[in-house]
Parts: sequence; C-alpha cells; structure tokens
Amino acid sequence: MFEALSFPFIQNALIAGVLVSLASGIIGSLIVVNRMVFLAGGIAHTAYGGIGVAVFLGLPIFLGASVFAVAAALIISMITLKHRERMDTFIGLMWAVGMALGVVLIDLTPGYNADFMSYLFGSILAVSQSDLYFMGGLLGMIVFIMIFWYRDILAVSYDSEYANLRGINVQFFYTLILILSALTVVVAIKVVGLILVIALLTIPVYIAEKLSNTLYMMMILSGIFSSIFTLIGLWISYEYDIASGASIILISAVSLFLFLGINRFK
Repeated sequence: MFEALSFPFIQNALIAGVLVSLASGIIGSLIVVNRMVFLAGGIAHTAYGGIGVAVFLGLPIFLGASVFAVAAALIISMITLKHRERMDTFIGLMWAVGMALGVVLIDLTPGYNADFMSYLFGSILAVSQSDLYFMGGLLGMIVFIMIFWYRDILAVSYDSEYANLRGINVQFFYTLILILSALTVVVAIKVVGLILVIALLTIPVYIAEKLSNTLYMMMILSGIFSSIFTLIGLWISYEYDIASGASIILISAVSLFLFLGINRFK
C-alpha cells in the first residue's frame, strides 16, 4: 500500500475519504439524533435524478446532484413540518421518481455508456482535484455552522418545542440540517455510492453515540471512526482489488459487530 501512495489518484482518494468521513461524522450525528435516517435515504436516491440531468446536459455531476438533493431537502422540509402523517408517502414518491428520472435521462444521453456501479457503490479512486475542493469547502462550511450555531442546533435536535419557546427559528434550523445532509449525501455518493451512503452516515455514529455523553463529542468520535473505517477499507480495496465503497461499509459493519460483542461481554 505504501508504494501506492506515490500515485496522485491514491492520494486524492485518501484525502477525499478523510474529508467525507469527517463531514459524515458531523452530519450523521445530526441525522441520527433528529431521526432523519429515512429522510436522508430519500434525498440520496432523489439525487440520482440530478446525476441523470447533469449527464444529459453535460454539466458537472456534483452540480446536478447537489441542486437536486438540495431541492429535495427543501421539499421534504416543507412536507415533514406541515404534513408529518404523509411523510412516508411523499419521500417514497420522491425516492422512486428521482431514481427513474436519472435512469431515463442517462439512457437518453447519446453516446454515453455509464458505469452504473460507480454511482451505486462509489468511485473514490476517480476523485479529481475539483472534487476535493468541493468536499473541503463543504466540510469547512459544516464546521463553521456547527461552531456558530451549535447551541441552537442542539436545542432543535433534542427538543424542538423548547427551542421554539426560546425564540429559536425551528423551521430554519430544521431546513438547514436537511440541506447540509443533502450536500453530505452527494459527496458521500462519490466515496461509497448511492446504495451504501446511509451506512456511512449511521454506523460510526451508532458506535460514537454509545461512547459519548454530548452531541459535540459524538460528532468528533463519529468523524474519527468513519475516517479509520474509510482508510482501512481503502487499503483492503487496494490489496484485494475489490470495490472500495463496499469494503469501507463492510469494515464499518464488522467493527460495529465487534463493538456490540465486546459491550455484551463486558
């Protein structure tokens, strides 16, 4: 593995893995404590429609997927705040329509032979320098927002009614969390793919939740665990020539089972 570090695409993959892992650790913690896992899954699959639009119009993949994911987050925010009883129906509809639109547009693109596996299970070895700038910028924005509005987001996440009584704009922060989740899902698709993105956002968080007493510590531990799982998964992927996204998630899952086993034994 060490000789491979001389290759630029390996260096990009390692940097991308750490950047996305740190972002996933922070946002994954918010997704779990706000019980948004199903919402994040809906956004992830809806983003595939944005990938199809980007391919069809010749736009950057990140741009198309980000616009679609943010639009989905805004729609979900409005629906879940006003019509929670119909939340599952709307999310399922967006999930199916987004996937179908993406598949149709990619099929209609002349001369485009898409590697669907790269979208479904990630293509971290194909990360470019511009992708790294996007990932780094997103992580910087997430960290800034969490530092600046940590107490407000904490209040909204654990007790929205109390936050509302304190004069905190619950709708704004709820929507902000969903938008950040949407953008994190988009960059995570590049690392582990559409199918496995929810696992990256939840498995390290579950372990961190059991080892921390505050949301702040939970975010830090989640980012650390996610980075470790990603780096080990990349190493195994390189050594045995298997899909990197699947390797990362399998390492995460094995680590979770070991953690649960040790906890039960103790």
